[in-house]
Amino acid sequence: MSETQKYRTLCCREQWMGGIFDRIECRGDALCLADGAFAGAVCLPPVDSGEAGFAWHRLKLLARVPPEAAVRVYARADDAPGWPAWEALRGQALTSEALRGLFGPPTAQTDLLLQKNGRYLWLALELASGGAQPPQVDGLSLWMEGDHMTDYLPAVYRGQDFTYRYLSIFNTLFQEMEAGIEALPRQLDPASASDGMVAFLARWLCMEPEKGEEALRSRLPLVLDEYEAMYTVEGVRRSAQRLTGRKPWIIEHFAVDPNDPACRNPALYRRLYGEDPYRFFLLLPQGAFAKQQEMERFLERMRQLIPAESEMELVLLKPCIQLDWHTYLGINSRIGDYIPAAIDDSVTIHYDTTIGGGNQ
Repeated sequence: MSETQKYRTLCCREQWMGGIFDRIECRGDALCLADGAFAGAVCLPPVDSGEAGFAWHRLKLLARVPPEAAVRVYARADDAPGWPAWEALRGQALTSEALRGLFGPPTAQTDLLLQKNGRYLWLALELASGGAQPPQVDGLSLWMEGDHMTDYLPAVYRGQDFTYRYLSIFNTLFQEMEAGIEALPRQLDPASASDGMVAFLARWLCMEPEKGEEALRSRLPLVLDEYEAMYTVEGVRRSAQRLTGRKPWIIEHFAVDPNDPACRNPALYRRLYGEDPYRFFLLLPQGAFAKQQEMERFLERMRQLIPAESEMELVLLKPCIQLDWHTYLGINSRIGDYIPAAIDDSVTIHYDTTIGGGNQ
């Protein structure tokens, strides 16, 4: 908020609930029309400025008003803390005629000049919808103090209502630019930036929205560290895990070099991994991809995340049991048994039976 413009903002459920509601309800911290209602109103509890004769100048409504919808604002100010007519509204229908009789004519603007004097300010909001999208009020801000363009003019011009209203147009433009400049550091922070700005920051840092904006928001603060290790073994492993959600195994050529004297089975390693020193193997569980298209997109993305002149081969591991001298399957366990094939109930083909000609 600007140091020269201070506002009091009403934007949470606790601040609304002291009012008088008619076909309007709170959904979270927002004011919305009740289900099935096309019009409704709410009279808010009085706002105390703490100063007798306080000049209420400006109100800014934080609302989403789609086409074929409207939000009207009613206002009244007085130095007396009580207003019996406001209390009498409880339990009655808040029609446009009733609100006009108490507050006077409304305004349909979301950024308006109140021009009311008094310590206490009463506000009423009327919502109407004529289409599929109803309006929603997220909050409102009341200008409490701060300078105005008329404050820099000679005293003879300060009391003129026309001058104040005319310069308020430019004062509003100046405040919006000032607010945008003050909000710029927050927009450059991934934790507080708006959704559209998060996507812009991602493009700025050459990131692609692989899993939506929320994933980008959490990844942006770490992207510079990712770039430092991108083309290392750990960087490739981290990229594959981010894209699949599974931690892969990476086997490089030097780790299984069949020409190494310490290699236990050179023929097997040549058949599995070849002898290309620029190829590495990325191992993932068989269920890492639900569809063939997902695997193809993964391979296309990984081509951009591995070192130049290198080649990656994807290996999907199937679950299996490897039997050796150290395998223990339990007491009296049986892996399989010989079962002779039976042609009918009387003839059985045994393991030493040959079917076919003499050359078979």
